[in-house]
Amino acid sequence: MQARTASLKPPECNPSVHSMPCQEVDGGKAAMLFIGLYLVALGVGGIKGSLPTHGAEQFDENSPQGRKQRSTFFNYFVFCLACGALIAVTFVVWIEDNKGWEWGFAISTIAILVSIPIFLFGSRFYRNKIPFGSPLTTICKVLVAAMVNSCMSRRGSSNAIANLATSPSYQTDQENVKQTEQPNNDEIPTESLKFLNRAVENKPAHPALECSVQQVEEVKIVLKILPIFACTVVLNCCLAQLSTFSVEQAATMNTKLGSLKIPPASLPVFPVVFIMILAPVYDHLIIPFARKLTKTEMGITHLQRIGIGLFLSIIAMAVAALVEIKRKRVATDSGLIDSTNPLPITFFWIALQYLFLGSADLFTLAGLLEFFFTEAPSSMRSLATSLSWASLAFGYYLSSVIVSIVNSVTDNSGHKPWLLGHTINKYHLERFYWLMCVLSALNFLHYLFWAMRYKYRSAGATSTK
Repeated sequence: MQARTASLKPPECNPSVHSMPCQEVDGGKAAMLFIGLYLVALGVGGIKGSLPTHGAEQFDENSPQGRKQRSTFFNYFVFCLACGALIAVTFVVWIEDNKGWEWGFAISTIAILVSIPIFLFGSRFYRNKIPFGSPLTTICKVLVAAMVNSCMSRRGSSNAIANLATSPSYQTDQENVKQTEQPNNDEIPTESLKFLNRAVENKPAHPALECSVQQVEEVKIVLKILPIFACTVVLNCCLAQLSTFSVEQAATMNTKLGSLKIPPASLPVFPVVFIMILAPVYDHLIIPFARKLTKTEMGITHLQRIGIGLFLSIIAMAVAALVEIKRKRVATDSGLIDSTNPLPITFFWIALQYLFLGSADLFTLAGLLEFFFTEAPSSMRSLATSLSWASLAFGYYLSSVIVSIVNSVTDNSGHKPWLLGHTINKYHLERFYWLMCVLSALNFLHYLFWAMRYKYRSAGATSTK
């Protein structure tokens, strides 16, 4: 509606004409714009947070065949995301550039409306796990109870543990664990993250803070996977460059493909196509070969898959720096360093960094989704898989922070800011890419520290046939 109705848009402008400067949208127009954007974020967050878990729960995780099918599901879930992205960056972008933004938004709206009856059509066949309680409430309750109990005078730990088996909370726990797929049958909490055990050592200060052993152990599991989640943020920071600086680079290059001129906004088609090709190859060729080689059910473990993606991000940033050095050399040699005219170099050079980052995204995203699903407690799976998308959001925010810090530091040091200039040819983008390469390498070492110490709780992660 806003893209179509003139009264809801800012006035027409032309930056090259002094009397027609561009103005930012404000007031009710700005409110409508941001309401639309945040509604999209809310809807996408709900779908991406719930759909991977819902789909994966359709398979029997107690059988090797079911776990293999579940792994295939996560691969093709990412494949389907790539299919949607392919349509978005090609057909929809062309429609928006040639017919108007309102047509692009209309196509997206129609696609969502069509997807709803398709999803509902299979509703009677779905395995649907009825939720009980909120995982966030459980996490907060355990953390608060542990802190409150640590501040209170309490009996000796030995007496508390000895009485734990007869406590009402433990009896409740024994009834609940029978309904879970991977119960904690220990009579006392595990020794890891011992500070959380205080949540069940004393009589709660308030009935609302009463915790069971099962709840404490579930919170421990979530806390253990958080370092893995944190290590993927830098990768998503690198992915943010695909839709920012990489597009700006390609916009200065020759984007013609025969007689067809490719719009810069369509350049993310490269990683999308790579993912669409690599996902079936990975699932039908690489994984079966790895299973025969390693004699394990998974072939490649979740953490190994995530690690491959993080390593590929290092290569991607190094390649991006080398491509930018070449692009600027062409700009200098052709005398177009100060010009906005297209450079005599094909935009296919940018495809190299897209190749590695697209491959890194496939390995890490699919691996991360499956890792969070299999390792998280059954009552917290949606929350855990949502961390994958939270990592994406944090990565994009971190990218903005790093760009601001880099410009501020380089400006205050008496040099020209790396990422400011009349044209991108004046940027020191190659230095920024080298910085991201170094950060990615350090992040990979940080990831190895946690991954090598992590112990799987799921039977299918490392079991042999």
